[in-house]
Amino acid sequence: MRLTRTALLLPLLLLVAPALRAEYVVLRSGLRLRITGYQLVGDEYHLQMAGGKVEIAAKEVVAIEPEDTFGPPATVQPDPQPLYRDLVEAAAKRYNMDADLISSVIAVESNFDPKAVSRKNARGLMQLLPETAVQLGVKNIDDPAENIDAGTRYLRDLLQTYNNDLALALAAYNAGPDKVQLYGRVPPFAETISYVRRVKRGYEKSKSEASKKAPATKTSAANPPAADAPANNPAASVPSTKTPTAKPLAAPAAGTAAAPFPAPPGAALPFTSAPGAAAPPTSPPQ
Repeated sequence: MRLTRTALLLPLLLLVAPALRAEYVVLRSGLRLRITGYQLVGDEYHLQMAGGKVEIAAKEVVAIEPEDTFGPPATVQPDPQPLYRDLVEAAAKRYNMDADLISSVIAVESNFDPKAVSRKNARGLMQLLPETAVQLGVKNIDDPAENIDAGTRYLRDLLQTYNNDLALALAAYNAGPDKVQLYGRVPPFAETISYVRRVKRGYEKSKSEASKKAPATKTSAANPPAADAPANNPAASVPSTKTPTAKPLAAPAAGTAAAPFPAPPGAALPFTSAPGAAAPPTSPPQ
């Protein structure tokens, strides 16, 4: 009687079973049941299915097969592009930056969450502070396009300021240019040191994976490689992963307002501040 009731329920259970990776129980009748678990208790199989539990006499079970032993082969999907890749590439092209570097910063800053908010109220994909966003001309800090554009421009200006020293630029992005100016190097904050290492590690990994996928190129005498890439062009040359010891930056004279960071001759500051105001960091140490 129990087997009869079970046989009546089987078609309904099969209809509601979801397409999950599981196993199949093959019955003598030829019916194949998708199960998510089973247990042999005495002379009965207790089967766990999407629609509930079913008990079947062990003698009625011919075999239990893993799902991957039959059926069409799985379709291999191409590697998905990182989130917001189109916006990142557009901003990278606009400011002559490396898109992989921008993606690495976003991954550490917000893990690609456009609604991320830190305890210091840094917001969005690139974790801009509201006051920094205003100085960068951002109208909607939560808009992914505006957030990425402003963050990319800000990081570009920092790289130019620190002569393409990636470690110093990232430290300034995290802790603020005033802290880099104060210490003359990566500030000795655990969060900032960890932040610089994580971004650089992610950046190096992305470049390593890209080099493995890219076909080898042959260099001919008629088309030799460029002798030197522009020093302020992270898109043309990967910034050094070694952090050189930076010379302490000169302190301003007494009574003189300090600029957000010292800019090299001819380099434009990323934004202007009120007299005496230091540029706020994008995501200061927690």
